[in-house]
Amino acid sequence: MAGVIPRTDPRPLAGEPMSIDLLNTVWNDAAGPRDLLDDVAGLTAWLTAVGLTATSSSSEATRLALRQARDAIRTNADQPGSPAAREALNRVLTHGSLVRTLTLDGPTTSVHVDDPAQHAAWVAAENFLHLLHRPDRIRRCAHPHCVLYFYDTSPKGNRRWCSMSGCGNRAKAARHYSRRRTAPRT
Repeated sequence: MAGVIPRTDPRPLAGEPMSIDLLNTVWNDAAGPRDLLDDVAGLTAWLTAVGLTATSSSSEATRLALRQARDAIRTNADQPGSPAAREALNRVLTHGSLVRTLTLDGPTTSVHVDDPAQHAAWVAAENFLHLLHRPDRIRRCAHPHCVLYFYDTSPKGNRRWCSMSGCGNRAKAARHYSRRRTAPRT
């Protein structure tokens, strides 16, 4: 969209796999709940962050398609195996497909969508399918007030926090304060 001034990405957790990164366009901060996809400028920031500006437009239609994909991915992350969750994701996936061709340079794969506004949403939903090879690694942060998700790549698969410097430290501090408060005084 012409005239959209991209803003910097203000999210506390970025850089997860694309579908998880899309979930993390909603977060909480000191001012309350935030949503990067509330406007087209935020959409542009997200498209830039995930490298989709060359293939997806910063338009209202793209923003709405991404919000639909985000809802479908979140439902599948929160309710794995739910028929309604599967159907929501499949509705997003019906807008596109991967097309394999053989060229002089070798095999190629390209994304074909029925509507250009669906491109980013379809790519994010398709990325989520890849993560489902290890669905146990798709997690929501264990901090009760955090709404962020992550894909656990730790060797033991025991990551609990979106970040140790944020939610992990808050949980440790709360446990420490609780122990000190309940310890008998001598």
